Amino acid sequence: MMRTLLAAVMLSVALLGATGCQHAPITNRAQFIVLDQAQEASLGAKAYQEVLAKYKESGDSATTTVLLRVGRRIAGQANRPEYQWEFKLLESEEANAFCLPGGKVAVYTGILPFCHDEAGLAAVMAHEVAHAMARHGAERMSHGLVLELVAQGILTGTGRLSPAAQAGIMQAYGVATSVGAELPFSRQMESEADRIGIELMSRAGYVPTASVELWERMSAAQKTRPPNFLSTHPAPENRIESLQNVMPEMMTLYRQIPDPIGQGVVLPAVERLIPPKPAI
Repeated sequence: MMRTLLAAVMLSVALLGATGCQHAPITNRAQFIVLDQAQEASLGAKAYQEVLAKYKESGDSATTTVLLRVGRRIAGQANRPEYQWEFKLLESEEANAFCLPGGKVAVYTGILPFCHDEAGLAAVMAHEVAHAMARHGAERMSHGLVLELVAQGILTGTGRLSPAAQAGIMQAYGVATSVGAELPFSRQMESEADRIGIELMSRAGYVPTASVELWERMSAAQKTRPPNFLSTHPAPENRIESLQNVMPEMMTLYRQIPDPIGQGVVLPAVERLIPPKPAI
């Protein structure tokens, strides 16, 4: 039984580490992707419409104007002419944002206080655009397919065992592949999106130090988090360290931009949250 489980886990890890002809932008990491880009874009467009049907679009025209400016500058550096870019500000207390395949971007109002200013918003949006550029969604689906195929192989190979024994093997396989393959891969994609994103925002004219400030604010607000090996995202302190490691290179890129925005304005939605200064 243990030999069967060990062989299945080793096969899963080996297949997930397999490389294909696809390479991630900027990092040039080889990727295993079986999903066609047209299929990927179609799935992204469908998911985007489902999100728009669920959440109300913000009526904050001033903040939306800033978001559109940031989105266009980031998209201009993404080098994805086939994308049909859209940028929406959605009303939600959730501190989140996403970019779906095909360039469908949404930012929830709940993340704006963490962004604070235009450059912080650029850090968030560039990170999300980086996920779409690197086709992380398609890569995750491809890896999921591999894990499912191996699971089916385990079911076939253990068919003569008792239902209880077979269920035990499948449960152990699920835990082993989650901790040993899926979660590390998820953290790798997040780190890669950080690396791609900081370069996108720098080339778009936003000072890259804003990315570190964003994660410092996020980290300060995070009361508890699971151990790193059980998390889908790297620890904030690890993300900050990785961003600081490439900061000299990113500052060089930023200083070469002819029309930098820098930090930009404090986001209108955030400005309204700041208490007025008392009269002297």
